Amino acid sequence: MTDKYAVIGNPVEHSKSPLIHQTFAKQTGQDISYERILAPLDGFEAKIFELIKQGYKGVNVTVPFKFEALKFVSQHGVVNPLADQARAVNTITFNENSSVVGDNTDGIGLINDIAHNLKFDISNKKVLLLGSGGAAFGVLQPLFGANPSLFVISNRTFSKAEEATKIIAGLIGASPSTAVCMAKQFDALGDMEFDLVINSTSTGITDTALPIPNTIFAKDSLAYDMMYGRDTPFMQQARETGAQVADGLGMLVEQAAEAFYVWRGVRPETQSVMQQIRELS
Repeated sequence: MTDKYAVIGNPVEHSKSPLIHQTFAKQTGQDISYERILAPLDGFEAKIFELIKQGYKGVNVTVPFKFEALKFVSQHGVVNPLADQARAVNTITFNENSSVVGDNTDGIGLINDIAHNLKFDISNKKVLLLGSGGAAFGVLQPLFGANPSLFVISNRTFSKAEEATKIIAGLIGASPSTAVCMAKQFDALGDMEFDLVINSTSTGITDTALPIPNTIFAKDSLAYDMMYGRDTPFMQQARETGAQVADGLGMLVEQAAEAFYVWRGVRPETQSVMQQIRELS
């Protein structure tokens, strides 16, 4: 019998998740269906209970429900450590005993794209994460786990950057890492340079330039924007400095591959799926 999965969000009609997961299923011989489901802004929990009743096996969660998903899973099931640290859930598994498990695959997706697809080794590199919203919190632990020598989190609102560094401080206390982590405002980055600069802000949506100096991009640096499907002002600025530039399409596909593995126990090939989506754009 075909196992049913979906992506749930609002809006959700733009999501490429059905194409990605259906392609994964064809690759790996998995008998699944996958669709988009629009949930009312005030009706996430009711929609999840409806899907469980209808026999769905799991969902991916997109904006604006990742924080609500964490709350739901916390009340009704088990939140795995990465999702707990990210304070957000993007993948929910519905088990046969009616329990639910929440995961967050965003950080793993980012690291897999940077390390495997872009061939960039984060170990002992200086890393700058721009922004400290939900997208940033989803990647903190995996980025720290990649063992950078310096990890700076920068945000317009300094208190939010500090909040993110407190999470890293907790991780440092639980590991032998010697990485240095600090919070900075955008206007305090002028005397620093980085090997990897990641933009987790939503400025790409509004085509807004970030108030960051060109000097943050070290020689042979990688500038990575989590936004995909457009050439953002951040990417344009980085390219002008000579940095290698990448968008977040690889992260999208890789986080989906991790969710697919969580659900099905098999790892799909991702390169051809990324190429397929590029060609459709």
